[in-house]
Amino acid sequence: MTEQADRRECTFDSTAQLLTRITTQLGTQLHHLHRNGTRRHMSTPHRPTLVAVAHGSRDPRALQTVTALLERVRELRPGLRVRLGHIELNAPLLTDTLDELADRASGQDGGREGEDEAVLVPLLLTRGYHVKHDLPAASAAVRDRLRVRVADPLGPHPLLVEALADRLTEAGWTARDHADGSAGVVLAAAGSRDPESAADTRRTARLLSQRLGGVPVLPAYASAAAPTVAQAVRALAARGRHRTAVASCFTAPGLFATRSAAAAPWIAAEPLGAHPAMARLVLHRYDQAVAAAAPPAHPQPLELASA
Repeated sequence: MTEQADRRECTFDSTAQLLTRITTQLGTQLHHLHRNGTRRHMSTPHRPTLVAVAHGSRDPRALQTVTALLERVRELRPGLRVRLGHIELNAPLLTDTLDELADRASGQDGGREGEDEAVLVPLLLTRGYHVKHDLPAASAAVRDRLRVRVADPLGPHPLLVEALADRLTEAGWTARDHADGSAGVVLAAAGSRDPESAADTRRTARLLSQRLGGVPVLPAYASAAAPTVAQAVRALAARGRHRTAVASCFTAPGLFATRSAAAAPWIAAEPLGAHPAMARLVLHRYDQAVAAAAPPAHPQPLELASA
């Protein structure tokens, strides 16, 4: 390379480094401002509000259970703003929770960092209509006033399987049942016409089977899909699995969970509720969504060469 080319390349490198430094500083300054131009308080970390989204139920135990779950979440992450919104049937509705957050964000004057952002964590266990349509629609309704992102549903995930296995143990399942050729499990879920929802439930069933030492676990549904719990019980019985337990793949008590448990010929587990693994899973999905939306880290610019 000639001396002239060396000088040209050094000039290009220096210009690129200078632009990188300027971009980094500008990005940092903008990150310190709210959307309304006021400066963020930098004494607190950037933590959007976690909005847990429950389906809602006429069963009064459902709201109590979800409230207990969110208390566990707050215990695990002190200082994190945690709110609740329901898709239907229970107050507060998700739309009302988002409106309240959006009004606060629009009117805030130098509020805490992250108050103009929210992460919706669906307390739902598969992909389906609510996750794909209801939550994005609710987010779009406040997009001019509040930055909202939607986390993945809670399942499938090993933490979900941990909670399912523990609930079965509480119901009477023992380690001896792992090797019992007459034992089987039906994984009872809500059901959906969305094929991805069924795929998620089947994946959870496979993970639970592995957790139980290979015991057959058949997915079944309380609505909108087949087989029903009763049909899955009969399918296991045809394979010689007459001691069939029902694992409740529901976040909280309700009509579907009650109906599924009633079809159990042996033991039926309680809904997942405020199990510690569920609280950890809620925070895991929240953290995933926050990390996915974070801007990439800027590379540390090199020092400019001396003239």
